[in-house]
Amino acid sequence: MAENRKTVNAPPGEREGLIELDDAHCATLLPVRDVRSHKGSHGTLLIVAGSLDFAGAALLVARAAGRAGAGVVRLAVPASLQPIFAGRVLEPTTLPLPETEIDGEVDPEAAMERILDLEHEALVVGPGLRPGLATVELVEALLGQDAAGAAPALVDAEGLNSLASLPDWAGRIRRSCVLTPHPGEFERLRGNDGRDSAGSAASMLGDAAAPGADDDTRAALCLAAAASWQQVVVLKGARTVVASPGGRLARAPFENAALATAGTGDVLSGTIGALLAQGLGTFEAACLGVYLHGSAGEAFSERLGDSGLLASDLPDEIARARRRLDLVRERGGRRMGFSRSESTG
Repeated sequence: MAENRKTVNAPPGEREGLIELDDAHCATLLPVRDVRSHKGSHGTLLIVAGSLDFAGAALLVARAAGRAGAGVVRLAVPASLQPIFAGRVLEPTTLPLPETEIDGEVDPEAAMERILDLEHEALVVGPGLRPGLATVELVEALLGQDAAGAAPALVDAEGLNSLASLPDWAGRIRRSCVLTPHPGEFERLRGNDGRDSAGSAASMLGDAAAPGADDDTRAALCLAAAASWQQVVVLKGARTVVASPGGRLARAPFENAALATAGTGDVLSGTIGALLAQGLGTFEAACLGVYLHGSAGEAFSERLGDSGLLASDLPDEIARARRRLDLVRERGGRRMGFSRSESTG
């Protein structure tokens, strides 16, 4: 599926150098679903995630992936915890990953053998994994696979922290990835990437993690990082930024305090991962996933305000947001309703 990944040219009228994500643009990115399709037509997403303390992260990724349209979701977790996960999910299948002598710690070499036996169109790695050297080795092995045969991967949370612990980590990745750091993770990645360009940009433009960092600073830093790391980067936060190694840059319109709660990033990981599994390119999947995620948060806020959202509220809203974009596409780009961010100027 990877060789047929969908890329979309920027429509006329966009401000040069920056895509301001909106309904009309994101509707063009939606995967088209044939009425005679089956589950295998919409991709298999493999999720390597979860630990005893962070079981919820893996469950949120899996549920979001299903709601975002993945045909098959496989959840790979430490073998001793598989009964816990299997008892909590209905649609995803679970895969036990061999462990070391420490319960809950995945054995990197044995786990890789198990994972390599499974066909999948996309991979999510990181949410809820147990911190430690074994996880670092597993993440490095997964992302160091030969790009010619490796499915694209979304890397988040402990996957990003594991990368950041490796000197010159950017040079160790062989497959196409979407990296989704929050500002703190972004700074850790930038501090140990072994590259000069992102660091030089930082010295000129300031700190993306600093309180009140302006949108232009965040966008410039994200773009420099994507070029330096040669991966698509999603810098999360208010007005999330997406940048590609080739210089494409997009920004979401959403500023929503309701999303500032634990687990919402795991939902974003599952959403983007599902879109990768359905055949979208890394930049397109990141843009559409960010927009669906933000739209889902806006829909909640329009009903209940800027607090009280639980991450588990989002997956169902993502399915509704996708349907709304379907209707926009059917109507030739005309909007349906309005978003709270636009109504407040």
